[in-house]
Amino acid sequence: MGSNILHADLDSFYASVEQLLDPSLRRKAIAVGASATGGVVLACSYEAKAFGVSGGMPGWRAARLCPDLIFVRGNFHRYKEFGDRVIAVMEDFTPLIQRISIDEAFLDVSGATHLFGPPDVIAARLRARVANEVGLPISVGVARTKSLAKIASQVAKPNGLVVVPPEREREFLDPLPVRLMWGVGPVTEARLAERGIRTIGQLAATPRNSVERLLGHGVGEKLSRLAVNEDPRRVTTSHRGRSVGAQSAMGRRAATHAVVRETLGQLTDRVTVRLRASGLAGRTLTVRVRLADMRSLTRSHTFPGPIATTLTLTETAERLAWDAIGEPGTEISLLGVSISNLERQPFLQLELPLFGDDPTIPGSESGSSRLALDTSMDAARTKFGKAAVGYLPAHLRDRHGTPDPFRELAERDL
Repeated sequence: MGSNILHADLDSFYASVEQLLDPSLRRKAIAVGASATGGVVLACSYEAKAFGVSGGMPGWRAARLCPDLIFVRGNFHRYKEFGDRVIAVMEDFTPLIQRISIDEAFLDVSGATHLFGPPDVIAARLRARVANEVGLPISVGVARTKSLAKIASQVAKPNGLVVVPPEREREFLDPLPVRLMWGVGPVTEARLAERGIRTIGQLAATPRNSVERLLGHGVGEKLSRLAVNEDPRRVTTSHRGRSVGAQSAMGRRAATHAVVRETLGQLTDRVTVRLRASGLAGRTLTVRVRLADMRSLTRSHTFPGPIATTLTLTETAERLAWDAIGEPGTEISLLGVSISNLERQPFLQLELPLFGDDPTIPGSESGSSRLALDTSMDAARTKFGKAAVGYLPAHLRDRHGTPDPFRELAERDL
């Protein structure tokens, strides 16, 4: 099998769009979504990255690192437009496209070579068209597997092209740092470094059972396979949403009832609005808690019927979260919620109160009343804006959180 998989990744996408829209910002250090006195950097240009500025950094710290940093609020309504325009260019080369975020996608060009030439030529033509027709820089990795193509695109940054022929895979992979691998975060990287494993080649040479003892069976096995480029996953074009979710990174915060309630209230509000807009409801709620030591815990609950009501899911999510957290004061770094086992819910079937009034039963008196309230709020938000009405915990959290348009881009069902 040849190197027929491309991973295309737009470079510093949000910042690059801002520089494209405002020529005065080109070749300057800019940060999107923060200010010198508050907020969090959502994205930054490569000129800012040269000073150590990065996404997720407080605005005040970014300003200290880069005194000439220019802060821009962001043209969030334009980002999807530019991302879709890039996908349209890709579709001229192959229908086998797996979009994994607003600014990156995998392409399988095995069936397109007879029309456009070898994969490296296709990648070069793709980059040229994106630059000329859209005006954005894009890096592309070309390889035999998805994991290797993604690593190659990271090596290609900024605005480059890296092709890895099958016969040179080990030569390419072995000297690279393990942090470039899919699924290796700072904690995993540190644990591997403690054992002297800093490169992909060193990881590949480590016995698999040793890696599994160090990282756990699931993660250890996966990374051991990827280190030797064992990745059977193909580019899949069908995308059917099996779950809807949202999460919030929190740095390191002591869990209090107020913090957990506000965060989960805002997360479930975002998720349920999307569910109701699509005419969907879900039976299974899953809450994810990441502790300060980077351990992740999940708790799930399955309802007797499909639910799309904000308050019911918030109450259940709060109970599940505390089951995972334990005691107030425990430091946490992330909370997330997702709804799965989705079903169409074009209308709600009311039920007789044979077993009492239970809001977790969709057709009960309280369950139907809560859904009616949510539907009314959805209509008010559509007419008067999202800040017009809402549940108090969500509103409290939104005052300090990431702007709604940016969250919607990140959570959009692509």
